[in-house]
Amino acid sequence: MTVIAVFNQKGGVGKTTVTANLAATLVQNGIAPLVIDLDPQAHLTATWGLNPKSNQTMYRFYQGTSPLTDLIQTSGPGIHFIPSHLELARVDSQLGKHRDHLWRLKLALEAEMLAGSGTPIIIDCSPMLGVLSFSALLAADLILIPVAAEYLALNGACMLERTLFGLEKFDRRRERRYLVNRFKEGHETHEKVRAQLQKHFPRELLNTIIHENDDIMAAVGDNLDVFSYAPDSSAGTDFSFLLDELIEKGLIAIEE
Repeated sequence: MTVIAVFNQKGGVGKTTVTANLAATLVQNGIAPLVIDLDPQAHLTATWGLNPKSNQTMYRFYQGTSPLTDLIQTSGPGIHFIPSHLELARVDSQLGKHRDHLWRLKLALEAEMLAGSGTPIIIDCSPMLGVLSFSALLAADLILIPVAAEYLALNGACMLERTLFGLEKFDRRRERRYLVNRFKEGHETHEKVRAQLQKHFPRELLNTIIHENDDIMAAVGDNLDVFSYAPDSSAGTDFSFLLDELIEKGLIAIEE
């Protein structure tokens, strides 16, 4: 599978840091991914130290004035990136007028021969349920759902399951996997939340855990990924395990 939407309708669960560091893990393994920031808050764009004009971002694509390939920049060591901008929020208000926006991303990825090319594509989604999020979900082969190890995030994961079930009325079921994020071994609440996730999603909960680690947030402050910020950090090991599991389970297809 090629296109991964990193999504959770609950904010603050670590979608952007998971996206950034999964992309960096691919680079560490000699693979140059394409990453799309589809969140109008543009946190991923800021994380990589970019401050583009709106006509250099995904907003121009949704205006219908630019193909995706013309918007690709290089960010960091080997990551191809299409940034976001606050103006992108206008797209979510246009559903009634432009329902074709829901399919525009999927069709463009296919028409521009990006999807299915063997290059992994990772989309950092908005937490809002609108045109942008639904267009990413419809374009995706895999929905990767970070869940912070807390009760509110657990409730959000259960609500999200109903949202994804509703999406299946419009198109095929996408593979989905839940990823426990910001986890502390031995922490009572964290352990209980993980156990509940295992109970609710026994086939879809990943074995990999992303542990709470100061290096992850410190790296964001320096506009870096964990491998660049702290090469020997255990956070890098967690993300390496994540990539290995996704490949071993056939959820990311890597061309040799």
